[in-house]
Amino acid sequence: MISNPPFSLNKELLFSVIKEQQESFHNFDLGIKREVLDKIKNFISNPQVVIITGLRRVGKSTLLAQIANTYLNNNYYYLNFEDERLINFKAEEFDLVLETFISLYGEKKIFLLDEIQNVKGWERFVRRLHDQGYKFIITGSNASLLSAELGTKLTGRSIKIELFPFSFKEFLDFKTIKIPPIEKLTTKQKGQLIKLTTEYLYSGGIPDALKYPDLEIHKTLYNDVLYRDVAARYHLENIKNLKELAFYLVSNSSTLISFNKLKDLLKLGSINTVKSYVDYLENSWLFFVINKYAFSVKEQQIAAKKVYGIDTGLVRSVGFSFSPNFGKLLENIVFLHLRKKHDEIFYYKTKHDFEVDFFLPKKNVFIQVFQYFNDKAKERELRAIIEAGKEQDRPNYLLMVTQSEKTTVNQNNLKVEVVPLYQWLLE
Repeated sequence: MISNPPFSLNKELLFSVIKEQQESFHNFDLGIKREVLDKIKNFISNPQVVIITGLRRVGKSTLLAQIANTYLNNNYYYLNFEDERLINFKAEEFDLVLETFISLYGEKKIFLLDEIQNVKGWERFVRRLHDQGYKFIITGSNASLLSAELGTKLTGRSIKIELFPFSFKEFLDFKTIKIPPIEKLTTKQKGQLIKLTTEYLYSGGIPDALKYPDLEIHKTLYNDVLYRDVAARYHLENIKNLKELAFYLVSNSSTLISFNKLKDLLKLGSINTVKSYVDYLENSWLFFVINKYAFSVKEQQIAAKKVYGIDTGLVRSVGFSFSPNFGKLLENIVFLHLRKKHDEIFYYKTKHDFEVDFFLPKKNVFIQVFQYFNDKAKERELRAIIEAGKEQDRPNYLLMVTQSEKTTVNQNNLKVEVVPLYQWLLE
């Protein structure tokens, strides 16, 4: 019996793929301007490799098109490795890609490579051509794989840009809503913004899910990540365990989780299995996990974690809940807004076991999140943040984010600013 030869990319197919993709990319729907676009401008002229990483369908290809349209003046090559015709593409075939690009478009010095993590060994080609003076702007949906590959082959030669779902500002741009300066808002405009933040919490910021609300974009995206970015990439045989863990996490966003309890609840065998699965889900951008703040690293590791979803619309569509869980979604949105700007985010427990949602040790800032500033919440939430502030020796800022209230509270020689979510997201 004669076996088929291994797949090899032929010139005719590659020629067709490149030509189709380049033409399609030129006509790409640019959508709304992403906030990171201005930041990327600073990295276009320097030689470092620009890595754009984020969840599937979060808009990485659109951002590439915006970069090309805004800064590159048609001086680039584009190739997307999500194309099924490139499913067996091998790193050694990159030279054929370069040859085909030059034959079609002449020599250009900038490569835009989409979803590069699909090609094993891609970093060797990038390193070689980078050394020859080529510029690379590439995207990928797996944070860990990109970091590991860059760390071994491109140390000090790359800049990572994280792309998140739409911020509240981008959400308003998408809906073509113009907002006057926060300090000049009328009562009616404040009411409209409170309504819009509620809509934002429920719908999230995945571009396609907002564009096509009647389609099950969130569920399709969720399953793509589980099967393609986690199960297939990490060669997991027990998909059932992975699905049960992911469903538990998405249904318990903004809550404390214990790896040991998860092991017993879901019968996952060992804590190491739980840790590995959670790492895979984090690397694929479905979830974020934060630690309790403690001076001891060991205490941080063994204490319960808090989990947050990448998008509140996805959390709502995929997870299970008896109620709308507005407060949990509110906390999740606050986390995502913080995560775009800060690497070190913890939750905080006082000596009397009162919990503060977020602590930024580098800024010495505490942030508490709750929906209504009523007497009961005031007593409970204020008590926690005031006690935490006293323990950290007069922090730089104590903040409480609510759905709609705005005030200042002075207590125990500490000042606490209470602001509505819309104001905090737009400032």
